[in-house]
Amino acid sequence: MSYTAHTLLPTSLVGSYAQPEWLIDRKKLAGRFPPRTRALELWRVGPEWLEEAQNDATILAIRDQERAGLDIITDGEMRRESYSNRFATALEGVDIDNPGTALDRSGHPNPVPRVVGKVRRKRPVEVEDVKFLRANTERRIKMTVPGPFTMSQQAQNDFYEDEAELALDYAAAANEEIKDLFKAGADVVQLDEPYMQARPDKARKFGLQALNRALKGVKGETVVHICFGYAAIIHQRPTGYSFLPELAGCPAHGISIETAQSSLDCTVLEKLPEKKIILGVLDLSTPKVETPEQVAQRIRRALPHCPAERIIVAPDCGLKYLPRESAFGKIKAMAAGAEIVRRELS
Repeated sequence: MSYTAHTLLPTSLVGSYAQPEWLIDRKKLAGRFPPRTRALELWRVGPEWLEEAQNDATILAIRDQERAGLDIITDGEMRRESYSNRFATALEGVDIDNPGTALDRSGHPNPVPRVVGKVRRKRPVEVEDVKFLRANTERRIKMTVPGPFTMSQQAQNDFYEDEAELALDYAAAANEEIKDLFKAGADVVQLDEPYMQARPDKARKFGLQALNRALKGVKGETVVHICFGYAAIIHQRPTGYSFLPELAGCPAHGISIETAQSSLDCTVLEKLPEKKIILGVLDLSTPKVETPEQVAQRIRRALPHCPAERIIVAPDCGLKYLPRESAFGKIKAMAAGAEIVRRELS
């Protein structure tokens, strides 16, 4: 059956997808906080074969998304130990061999990159990832980059007098990367900023300034992802966001949020009247696969507060922590649930 892209309620991942057990030690991955420094011990494949194995896993992730019926495809972040460390540990000014410590959003200390000099981007980090993704699907593609505020909170600062200055240098590095990702063929680039939710006072103080700097002069379609933390690790969910309306004025075209596990009061969407909403509708606290009707109901919940024309349907974040069978079942149900609502609206 030929594929036709949906212009109403298109579907996408947030970013990650379940990595194969033969590629990464999923038990080790789930048994620790998301790595901020390199965590090479997670990979099951030797360094001489790792790139080929990651390529193969990426093709499997692409095909699963296509089979499920998704409209915007990611690489599933198959090459990453976490959403942020692949980029954050590739920058100049960061000592990754002698890590520092910072508190995670749960309040636990975690090894993090130690900033010992001016943060700069030495080279493109994810450009080859985008090129590989573009070469292996004809659908629209999205690539994710950790946001500058979040990277500043996931580092030990031993160089900058002002934390805001650190965030702005992270932003300059992200800005260079984003522009190169669009040149390499990305249709959408997403900045992941979960720490704006976790540390809203600091985010208001200098996080928005850093986000704006990261998006300065960017021409393509951009998204900011903000979340409550991985459901596999952070079990208690607030009923609302501590930082969301503040994003109404940022240059990003869309804001990616979670509504499923938290049963979010979707009236908050009215405070983002100009933004596309990437609407999280899959509860990732459980491997149980939703029915298409459950997904449809979660989409309907948002419609009084945001027109369907501005909604992109997605999971809550952290799909990488679910069993592969469950992850595929959930995104297939998500695509089917979006189709139910599409038919109702047409």
